[in-house]
Amino acid sequence: MPIALPELLGEYDRARRHTEALWRDLTVEEVRWRPRRDASGIGWHLGHQAAVAHFMIRNLTAAEPSPDPHLDGVMDSATPEPARDALPDLGRLADYRQAVADRVHHRIGAIMAGQVGAPRQLTVIARHLLIAIINHEYQHDQWIAEVRQAGLNRDVPPPPESDLLTCLDGYLMIDCD
Repeated sequence: MPIALPELLGEYDRARRHTEALWRDLTVEEVRWRPRRDASGIGWHLGHQAAVAHFMIRNLTAAEPSPDPHLDGVMDSATPEPARDALPDLGRLADYRQAVADRVHHRIGAIMAGQVGAPRQLTVIARHLLIAIINHEYQHDQWIAEVRQAGLNRDVPPPPESDLLTCLDGYLMIDCD
């Protein structure tokens, strides 16, 4: 039986709360710090998580404008790592993350309510899309946790608990196989 969309939205929120726990107690300098010139800072990963969620929702379910078009380019993985210094202030970064999360909830809510063309088809797409977004969030959380611990000498909060989560190759994820 496939995982229902409301349950996946809850898992998305759980993943985002874990991300918040990984960075909210850090200083601006720590969020911007880069272990090497060819490595991205925690702040870039935070924006990248949101940008990917926005790109996926926009491209797979509804053509929507970006909550912050400038950040889409900065946070795109196609941007070479040495050019990832132009990070926004933490308030703008947090606002971008929240705006994207709100759009994910809005769009998935519209799909669940049947307020879209081809609601059954979009339900299948939305399920896989949410699993990918959640797994991507945890993928970057792992990197943030490693930098937090090894690079910044900060404790790492405990991982979230959920019957849907498993750990593969050191990464938390929803595994539907």
